[in-house]
Amino acid sequence: MSRVEPLSREAIEAALAELPGWTYADDRLQKTYTFGSFREAVSFIVRIAFEAEQLNHHPELHNVYNRVTLALTTHAAGNRVTARDMELARAIERIAWVK
Repeated sequence: MSRVEPLSREAIEAALAELPGWTYADDRLQKTYTFGSFREAVSFIVRIAFEAEQLNHHPELHNVYNRVTLALTTHAAGNRVTARDMELARAIERIAWVK
């Protein structure tokens, strides 16, 4: 895999303005979603898996009961945030709002 350039902090902050609830810390984008049940949380994870596979860009996932915490970073950019992470975050937001 070729090297991908990380985004500047300014570019990340500008993109975060359109991604409610997402934060930037420790060189990664992060967000926690809370659902009504474990089943809803796992369903969300499965939907993310299909989108991530299509984009060939996979998030770090952590699930406890009805909460799913995601972290996005790009290995090919030295584990920093790139446009690929922003694209996946936007896709995850679309999934989160589909009922």
